[in-house]
Amino acid sequence: MHVISRKALADFWTKHPTARIPLEAWYRIVKTSDFGMFVEVKQAFNSVDYVPPYTVFDIAGNHFRVIVVMHYNRQKLYIRHVFTHAEYDDWNKKQRKKS
Repeated sequence: MHVISRKALADFWTKHPTARIPLEAWYRIVKTSDFGMFVEVKQAFNSVDYVPPYTVFDIAGNHFRVIVVMHYNRQKLYIRHVFTHAEYDDWNKKQRKKS
C-alpha cells in the first residue's frame, strides 16, 4: 500500500519517542502489503478495528492509535491521526457527539 504520509508518524514520534520503533514496524508492514479488504488487514493485525470510515490500528499494546482511511482499490492508505491512547479517547468522544 502507498502510505500517505509517513511524516505524520515522524511528527508523532518526535513528541513521543517511545512510539518510534512500533510505528516504524507498523509502517514497514503496511507499506509492503497489498490489502484487498479489511479481513486481510485483520489477519495481519489482530488489534485493528473498522469504525466507518476509519480503520483504527492499536499500536504497541494499545499505547498508541493510528487512524487511517484505506482505499483498497487504489492501494492507498491515508493517515488521518496518530494519537496516544488518552488522545484517542478524547477524539472518539468528540466523534460520537457529532453523530
